[in-house]
Amino acid sequence: MILFLPEKNLLNKFKKLFKKNSGFTIVEAIIVVGILSLLVPQVAYLLVSAFSGSSQQYQSLDNIDTARIISSRFVNEIRSAVQGVDGSSAVSLAEENEIIFYSPWGSQDSSIRKIRYFISENELFKGITTPTGSPLNYDPNLENITKVQTDLSLGEEALFYYFNGEYTGQENPLIQPVNINDIKFVKINLIVLKQTIKDSESKFIINTGSSVRSLKENLGDWTKYV
Repeated sequence: MILFLPEKNLLNKFKKLFKKNSGFTIVEAIIVVGILSLLVPQVAYLLVSAFSGSSQQYQSLDNIDTARIISSRFVNEIRSAVQGVDGSSAVSLAEENEIIFYSPWGSQDSSIRKIRYFISENELFKGITTPTGSPLNYDPNLENITKVQTDLSLGEEALFYYFNGEYTGQENPLIQPVNINDIKFVKINLIVLKQTIKDSESKFIINTGSSVRSLKENLGDWTKYV
């Protein structure tokens, strides 16, 4: 069998042609680099925006879920408020952005704990003091304070509103300073940002409350107003 091989010169031409077309010329390389320099920042921006948006969404859901939990817990606590073991009134402090009351709700041993809610720099804190000593008392040095809600956005509104025994759901709250002897119903007004981005005005509002069972006098159990 006879094989016909291409001439040596013809093979060299194919090698040169292949080598020439297998890479980029300097002009082509410059063009590619230029295109990439335009695309990379745009792609990076889109990725950052996507991750940032997801983070904001999770933060929003977390703020809302936390607000619901805090308001529900507060309603249970204030509904169960009673006189403290040291003789303090069921509600001993009733300010716009701070409240102190005594409640056994949530205590593992049913002890009547001193509970304090207060605001500091748009964050809600909760202090709990368990009675100790003999006779039992509430040592302020033993107060356990935890941050329970961030990103509050109350503006000019109060966090707590107080009502007397005539409250049926329509009446105005008691005027500050409140006489604690008139308090029969307490509402918490939680307003939190849905998103933490700058200048965001998207808010989530929970306005709920309960009568203090140990204090109410012919008062319906208005447990939720949203």
